[in-house]
Amino acid sequence: MSGFRIALAQINPHLGALEANLTAIRAVRARAAALGADIVVTPEFSVAGYPPEDLVRKPAFVAACEAVVDALAADTADGGPALIVGGPWRDGGKLYNAAFVLDGGRIVARRAKHELPNYGVFDDKRVFDAGPAPGPVAVRGLRIGLMVCEDWWFPTVCEGLQESGAELLLSINGSPFEDRKQPLRVDLAVSRVVETGLPFVFCGQVGGQDELVFDGAGFVLNADRTLAVQMPAFSEALAITDWHRDGERLVCAPQTLPAEEERLSLVYRCMMRGLADYVNKNGFPGVLLGLSGGIDSALTAAVAVDALGASRVRAVMMPSPYTSTESLEDAAECAAALGIRCDTVSIAPAMAAFDEMLAPSFVGRPPDITEENIQSRSRGLILMAMSNKFGDMLLTTGNKSEMSVGYATLYGDMCGGFSVLKDVYKTTVFALSRWRNENFPPDALGPVGAVMPERVITKPPSAELKPDQTDQDTLPPYEVLDAILEGLVEGERDVDGLVADGHDRATVLRVWKMLDRAEYKRRQAPPGVKITARAFGRDRRYPITNGYTRLIT
Repeated sequence: MSGFRIALAQINPHLGALEANLTAIRAVRARAAALGADIVVTPEFSVAGYPPEDLVRKPAFVAACEAVVDALAADTADGGPALIVGGPWRDGGKLYNAAFVLDGGRIVARRAKHELPNYGVFDDKRVFDAGPAPGPVAVRGLRIGLMVCEDWWFPTVCEGLQESGAELLLSINGSPFEDRKQPLRVDLAVSRVVETGLPFVFCGQVGGQDELVFDGAGFVLNADRTLAVQMPAFSEALAITDWHRDGERLVCAPQTLPAEEERLSLVYRCMMRGLADYVNKNGFPGVLLGLSGGIDSALTAAVAVDALGASRVRAVMMPSPYTSTESLEDAAECAAALGIRCDTVSIAPAMAAFDEMLAPSFVGRPPDITEENIQSRSRGLILMAMSNKFGDMLLTTGNKSEMSVGYATLYGDMCGGFSVLKDVYKTTVFALSRWRNENFPPDALGPVGAVMPERVITKPPSAELKPDQTDQDTLPPYEVLDAILEGLVEGERDVDGLVADGHDRATVLRVWKMLDRAEYKRRQAPPGVKITARAFGRDRRYPITNGYTRLIT
């Protein structure tokens, strides 16, 4: 074969929706066939969606997945392109995460995932068995070193494929987005190319699955380490790659590469994709949120409109006697800029009712944080009532800085079904808000231009639960807080190390203790988009009952 075409199908499977996934794979294969593809490659576990978690423990589900693979294999009897898909494979009493090569109306090869990830968000060892080290598969005259995701992160797997005759490394992936991860992927792939002397192909899943968001971003590296193909992030796409032989070496014809996307754009689009897929795949008609006039709710509303369109986003302003005129104005301006409906429901009557109801029990005790929390919980009750009445899913608007230190009210502002900003520190909230006011994200359904008043970004953040309150009455300045939190959460740094970086010891200790004490709140928080390498819930799992911080002074 002097030349051939490999189609990389970057698709967005719906976990468990097997008929829909079957239809999507058939459609993309038909498109690729029309473009002259010899082989069509889909991502890891493409027939089922990834990660399946304990769903894959159900024999009936695995059997249904196998039926989809068989149906796709039968399709290849039409003389069209061969097809590579991912799904579960039962063999000898074991269950594997496998890649299937389908051609000529049958399954011609299977390769099981050899290296099972068991860290961070992954617990493949809990539900899958490890397959043997893979050998090359013969497909349409090529000897392909076919791997499933984690396998290519290990040099021994790639070197074993090269030593046993592979002429091309190809990995199907379910690799979730993390801030600054794509350069790491490419750098690691360069290492595999250098070690083996073979070209490398990465085909990734795109789309949201609960808290994970898969960015796709497939690519091809030639054996000379040059980047020949780069697919888009967060969008379904089909890349037709043309290959030829140069002596004994396979070479992919270089394509025009897109401009490198800036970090804030990727983070913003990750939130869009994660929210859109969570809402749409779970069948919600739209979303609802409290719009306070502050930056967190303004950014959450902007992401929601960009992800879903203004007609599917409803806001509620819930003023109290402590709500400033500026907040009322800013909330109204945000709603107008985004083109969304914004109702106003005062919580003053609820506050008065609770004061009267609780007065006999609270006699002799002065007002304190209890009354502040009642305000937040009154708002949560209103929002949940509206969510129930209209069917829209309630979004929480808290950020990672607040959730880290427990600056949030259980059954109050933590009420909701999904959190867009759950893994976004406050300093990044500011940066994203400025970025969105100055940029229009690709694929956004919202308005071009500014989506919030400048004052929302510049005014001191406040919960407005008592007169003249600001966040900094309770917390260190956010630039200080976030730097300490990143050290403690993402870096697992110790107190002495952060002090050596220039942070005040008392402040570090205070933040550390708040971080650990708030674990019980985070366990009750809704799911939200994972952005960083250590998101709360899936990545960072600390005990609630924990006396360790008491030993440190």
